[in-house]
Amino acid sequence: MEWLTPKLFSVMKHYTAAQLVKDVVAGVIVAIIALPLSIALAIASGVGPEAGIYTAIVAGFLVAFLGGSRVQIAGPTAAFATIVAGIVAKDGTQGLMVATVLAGVLLVLMGLCRFGNLLKYIPSTITTGFTAGIAVTLFIGQVKDFTGIVYQHGEKPIETAEKVAAIIANIGTVNLQAVLIGALALVILIVWPRFFKKIPGSLIAVVVTAAAVELLHLDVNTIGKSFTDIRAGFPALTLHLSDFSFTAVRAQLSNAVTIAVLAGVESLLSAVVADGMIGSHHRPNMELVAQGVANIGSAAFGGIPATGAIARTAANIKNGGRTPVSGMVHSVTLLIVVVFLMPLAKLIPMPCIAAILFQVAYNMSGWRGFVRQLKSAPKSDILVLVITFVLTVVFDLVVAIEVGVVLAALLFMRRMSAVTQLHGWREVDPENDPESISLRQIPHRTMVYEISGPLFFATADKLMEIAPKDDTRVLVLRMRSVSTIDATAMQQLELLYDTCRHRGVALVLSHVNHQPMQVMRKAGFAEKLGQDNFCPHIDEALARAQAIVADEK
Repeated sequence: MEWLTPKLFSVMKHYTAAQLVKDVVAGVIVAIIALPLSIALAIASGVGPEAGIYTAIVAGFLVAFLGGSRVQIAGPTAAFATIVAGIVAKDGTQGLMVATVLAGVLLVLMGLCRFGNLLKYIPSTITTGFTAGIAVTLFIGQVKDFTGIVYQHGEKPIETAEKVAAIIANIGTVNLQAVLIGALALVILIVWPRFFKKIPGSLIAVVVTAAAVELLHLDVNTIGKSFTDIRAGFPALTLHLSDFSFTAVRAQLSNAVTIAVLAGVESLLSAVVADGMIGSHHRPNMELVAQGVANIGSAAFGGIPATGAIARTAANIKNGGRTPVSGMVHSVTLLIVVVFLMPLAKLIPMPCIAAILFQVAYNMSGWRGFVRQLKSAPKSDILVLVITFVLTVVFDLVVAIEVGVVLAALLFMRRMSAVTQLHGWREVDPENDPESISLRQIPHRTMVYEISGPLFFATADKLMEIAPKDDTRVLVLRMRSVSTIDATAMQQLELLYDTCRHRGVALVLSHVNHQPMQVMRKAGFAEKLGQDNFCPHIDEALARAQAIVADEK
């Protein structure tokens, strides 16, 4: 049961005081990095700024305590911002809570069913496409706050296209003071890390811009003006079983699946990156269980969906964190902040928050990898990449993932069907054909077909291309290159057998591999065909065919 054991319980066996000091330092530094990011991502998600910190506190602690990675830092991430904003706009925070809890339950089930290794089968074209699409939607969603634009006609845009239209319609309300504050924040975010790496630029940007707005009495929107009811103190339990009606669950199920898949992919990707940095191996199924519990806990205390954050996990490692203790210290530090310093968050300018999210969108876009795939990937992969990207921007992530996965599966099946080949052996005259020394001589009144590649529902119709001649008495199928067979192909093989039997043709199979043989036995086909007609080698199959023809004579 090691696969279901949290890493914390394993690493604490050899824990030292020196490592405790390193973990505490790393945890405090990561908390400083996470503080402005959590607030910014919560606002981008359409909820109060405290919800982002609650998420980092609850989810961060639970993932560190129960997770399958030594150094994973969990919390709100940009990937969820547009999804959460859409759910909140349509169904409110209650709908978000239901979707997040359902996603948590799905993640726990995925971990218990050992699906941790299956998520790697989602093509990189899909993850690259929707990640770049999320970055674009996140960027567009922050233009309003960065420029100080006011929606004069009461617009409440949800989709990206609606936001673009609203920005264009109200372009005349741009606030130059807001733009200057946003530009100042961007400059700090870009320049500060080049000279000072220990203190995050986002924290400096928040402090400097808040001071500038307050001291100069600038007409710039702040968190306090946008959110008048910011809560301080310990997170309160807000989960009620009465919220989970059948109607609510059914309405949020598709959103929950999207959140669960995205959380699973992003957390496991972060864990893989962390493994490469510290030379460790995470437990993927335990990580999924922990992510599920963390999302349930986050929703229960008024938080939003959470997952492993690659940037914060990397910062944890670079600052000496090597055990889950650093993740728990990060959560406790944020808890202290939200209890004692949360009222100060009201002074943070909204253009500064937008600038931080601009940088997040740029970093997560992965535009270099996007361009590289456009240049080098096969046309079918490029099609999946572009469609997933466009659907994410124009519609939403739910539609993009659904269409992307289905399209990728169809294109994969098309590729695999092209790999599977069926060809018949030609008869040769050993005296006149100089190449016949490397070929077998086909017995009289016998046809031989060789199948190469997997036999599944997309390639099963190839069996129907086999057409015995009128004088054929034995049909040999060479299957040494058939690695797998599914139910549809098995059904077609049985139809071929029935056709042969009605025409008086014996069917002989050569070199049937383990998986196809198991399927044939389970379907009763092996018993029907007879053990004598299963031959381990083509030479024995041809000898069997010759014996059958000789017996008929």
